[in-house]
Amino acid sequence: MTTPEPGFYPDQVGIDAYGNSGFRFADMSHRGSLLCLPSGMQGWAVATPADITMQSMAPVFAVADQIDVLLVGLGHDVVGFPADIRAALRERNIIVEAIGTGGAVRTYNVLLGEQRAVAAALIAVERAR
Repeated sequence: MTTPEPGFYPDQVGIDAYGNSGFRFADMSHRGSLLCLPSGMQGWAVATPADITMQSMAPVFAVADQIDVLLVGLGHDVVGFPADIRAALRERNIIVEAIGTGGAVRTYNVLLGEQRAVAAALIAVERAR
């Protein structure tokens, strides 16, 4: 059996809570931003929307064929999502919804509960709203 890499949970699960600069899921706490992918949950080295690049989105592109909807939680201040990344995801038939982290978490949980092919890229926030 392969040991998961640090910061990796080998299943896609719902998020129980967010805030305090992290997320709670699967009876665990994760500090920092988070990718919720069909391949599992993993830490994401993004702290602000400006940190979102093609390179930081590479794990999403690696499993793009398993995703229909990508929710991007941009923190509290909703800003523009990079057009080049949105276009690259659209080319892979992925619908992108870039909104506040709270809304992204709630929508992710609903779509995951409906067994939709959903993923999320969530920037951690200090305070839940």
